[in-house]
Amino acid sequence: MTNLDRSQQAATGTGRRSFLSTSAAGLAATAAAPAILKAAPSDRVRVAVIGCGGQGKHHVSSVLSLAEHNVELVAVCDVDQSRLAEAKKIAPKAEVVSDLRRVLENPEIDAVTIATPDHWHATAGLLAVNAGKHAYIEKPVCHNIREGRLLLDAARKHKRVVQHGTQSRSSEGIRNAVQMLRDGLIGDVLIAKSWNWQRRRNIGHAQPTDPPGNLDYDLWVGPAEYQPYQANRLHYNWHWWYGFGCGGFGNDGIHDVDYALWGLGVDTHPSTVAGIGGKYHFDDDQEFPDTQQIAFEYPGEGGVGQKRMLIYEQRLWSTNYPFNVDSGAEFIGTKGKMFLSKRGKIEIQGERNARITQKPEGQIGASVASHQLNWIDCIRNGGTPNADIEIAHRTAAVVHLGNICTRVGRTLQFDPATEQITNDQEASELLTRRYRENHWAVPKQA
Repeated sequence: MTNLDRSQQAATGTGRRSFLSTSAAGLAATAAAPAILKAAPSDRVRVAVIGCGGQGKHHVSSVLSLAEHNVELVAVCDVDQSRLAEAKKIAPKAEVVSDLRRVLENPEIDAVTIATPDHWHATAGLLAVNAGKHAYIEKPVCHNIREGRLLLDAARKHKRVVQHGTQSRSSEGIRNAVQMLRDGLIGDVLIAKSWNWQRRRNIGHAQPTDPPGNLDYDLWVGPAEYQPYQANRLHYNWHWWYGFGCGGFGNDGIHDVDYALWGLGVDTHPSTVAGIGGKYHFDDDQEFPDTQQIAFEYPGEGGVGQKRMLIYEQRLWSTNYPFNVDSGAEFIGTKGKMFLSKRGKIEIQGERNARITQKPEGQIGASVASHQLNWIDCIRNGGTPNADIEIAHRTAAVVHLGNICTRVGRTLQFDPATEQITNDQEASELLTRRYRENHWAVPKQA
């Protein structure tokens, strides 16, 4: 254990609390980006990157860019030797590791970033926090709702800082736009709608074959239920398979759902999930839908004026975007509406579509580096990161419930307190998943 680790055992703190996301004070407490000063040598944070694919290489570059803040990239880890070699070119001083267990056994590593396929997100995160490491985990933070709960509980038990890779939470412009909603610019926000429209590609049909020699496929599958190697399942295409990914909703849609929930001001799970969807366009091996239309209701105390609704739209075959942007969120209030997109766009209207020219201060859109810097500051100085594990769990749960609703084709009733579906046994079984028997990485209660 490093000196930093000993001195920062209480970097996060507070059990299962409900964040004050409905108040301006709560917004400032959970989202303000503190000023970061260059750290003294004794405060060095040593980081390893686990997963060196497309987003993982961004992590490598991001961590390297934080060197002036006394952050050191110690190791890069991947089960694919070709991807390891690419990461090594970016970070020639970093140690190259093929098995994440070697990373977690290293007492000189304080924290890890996890950019693996989705089925490893919470699993690797659990192993990390149980080993005393802080973790930055790509979205969605978990493959299913049970894993999200296990990770949240473990992070609180071991007092580790866990940041979710929904980097819009560290955008000054988006943060200030949400504050404008809190301040009542468009009245009471009753509905938020987010969308993910883009044209994906057909992954075709394929048959199982032997994996390539550069890939440790057994380790890639990990604790997930084993499926033989198939070329259109890797690398990026794992997103579209039930056993390994979370579909378009969990891949890109989650970013916009995250700040839609933030602006809507809800701090719990939804109670009702209704929607339809399926494969409307792609005739290929993808298992997840290319089209979804889902509504989530948050009843509050049940009275008039307390209910809230979130709507998610997905079209993975269209380039005719709402507001001419592939992803965004629209907030409908009692006195107007706001359109906001992480692509850097915002439009605000008052009643009867009267244009409001007021704009939030700061750039709309955030980088991985700024988001990771917020995480590093919380590791070093304590506090709650902008996309804390509790927020991450709620956002990921929306993705999973929406996908379950689409998969079974029925309206679901969900108990936010017990995190159980109360009206559909088939859907309830999808709150978790089957694992490989006796695998060392099967997630367990903290």
